[in-house]
Amino acid sequence: MNMLRPILALAFVLALTAGAAAQTPPANQAPPDSSKPAARPKASPVPAAKKPATPPPASPAATATPAPDDPNADLVYGAYQRGFYKTTFDLATKRAQENADPKAMTMLGELYANAMGVKRDDAKAAEWFKRAADLGDREEAAKLLASSAKLGNPKAAYNLALLYLDGQTLPQDLRRSAELLRIAADAGNPEAQYALATFYKEGTGVPKDAERAASLLQAASLAGNADAEVEYAIALFNGTGTPKNEVAAVALLRKAAKQNNPVAQNRLARVLASGQGTPVDRAEALKWHTIAKTAGKGDPELDNALSKLSPEERARAEVAVRRWFGSK
Repeated sequence: MNMLRPILALAFVLALTAGAAAQTPPANQAPPDSSKPAARPKASPVPAAKKPATPPPASPAATATPAPDDPNADLVYGAYQRGFYKTTFDLATKRAQENADPKAMTMLGELYANAMGVKRDDAKAAEWFKRAADLGDREEAAKLLASSAKLGNPKAAYNLALLYLDGQTLPQDLRRSAELLRIAADAGNPEAQYALATFYKEGTGVPKDAERAASLLQAASLAGNADAEVEYAIALFNGTGTPKNEVAAVALLRKAAKQNNPVAQNRLARVLASGQGTPVDRAEALKWHTIAKTAGKGDPELDNALSKLSPEERARAEVAVRRWFGSK
């Protein structure tokens, strides 16, 4: 299972204070026939863990950059320790832009994640964490993630679970990965809910449990995870771990298909062609089949099933396809 993402956004490493006190700046699936899980989840920003304790009120000199005794001391971290968050932001931004310094990028992620000196922005936090991870030390990232996970950060728990699953930075430990995913899933992280559902579906690190998998898929689906929507729709369609409900399954497939999920588009085309859970609409089926094929989700069975459409149906499908791509 390749669920490791741009590591892991070094990650919401709210345990940043665990290191870097001194650093020299560097030089420069288918209703009736799906058995395969959908694409693995992507990491997304979630509210960060509790902010560090607010430092004592600063003196009038707080607006100045603290001058360390050691010229090699990390000015960014020094400002952060003293609570000069605006100064920290300015210094870290300069270092990240001029020196491509991963620790400065991590600090920017920290500041954005916790609204320190800047307005909270989870998207910018995630981007800086990602850039830092791409340039940084994965082993250090793992240590910081572990510290942050202990502090109750669900995003860190999720990313640490991926490291244990991947087995490169840390020894592979599927049971530990499942435990960490459960922590993040219980905290409401939809990516962790989807991943843990896959664990229960496949018996990875936990006993197989179709009902638990369906419950987690439902939770992640309600949170807007498109991959979970597809998998939960398939579970509903087949009655796997949850009462069978073809109508609800088709509705979820439509929602995910409109979010440009190729698996959902393929599955929706199948039910529209067969009339399972929805009235037959072969022109609409051809529309979604064509769109899915452009994303690499071919289906020879659908090619055959839709090969005898009338000229009117085919023309209607072509217009719908052009309209779809014209709106992108």
